[in-house]
Amino acid sequence: MLLELSESQLVLVDYQARLYPALFEADKVWANAARLAQLGQRLKVPVWGTAQNPSGLGELAPEISAHCKQVLAKMQFSAVEEGLGEWLKPEPEAPKGNARSLPRHLQKSQNAAPERNTIVLAGCEAHVCLLQTALDLIEDEFDVWVVTDACTSRTERNRDAAFDRLAGAGAELVTTEMVGFEWLRGAEHPEFKFWQGLIK
Repeated sequence: MLLELSESQLVLVDYQARLYPALFEADKVWANAARLAQLGQRLKVPVWGTAQNPSGLGELAPEISAHCKQVLAKMQFSAVEEGLGEWLKPEPEAPKGNARSLPRHLQKSQNAAPERNTIVLAGCEAHVCLLQTALDLIEDEFDVWVVTDACTSRTERNRDAAFDRLAGAGAELVTTEMVGFEWLRGAEHPEFKFWQGLIK
């Protein structure tokens, strides 16, 4: 099963400056998150960010937040506990006309956009905020794809333990390049050269 561009949303968890110095391979992870954010925005994939305790840890990194529709400030480790799940569901469209001018079946709200139930997820720390967010999304019946080379923790062991647990819970484990190439599907895609430039 390949990632479907039209069904995807991208969630980037807690890439914050005060976490950066303590994290394993932070430079590579940050670069991959920024690549995903740029490509997601170019492909019109909804890109969301979260920031854990921003007054203590700082805001989401600007190279990532610049591509986000919205950034959720949170105190809970799971962003779902703070309302992320509602952001990921399509907003209902207001009924057109008024109650007297429309037949009853047309007065009900319709979804403005198709559901995008595939959540491509990456972030810090993998064994805390990313893990708890992912498990809650799986429980809420989203399909979760975790981008392993755009995730980190303070130690490699904690990061890898998170991946083991996420795979056991049903998350798909992928890499940044897997995501990009599956969204594009072929070299004839108009954004292929842009993506090629990002990963070289």
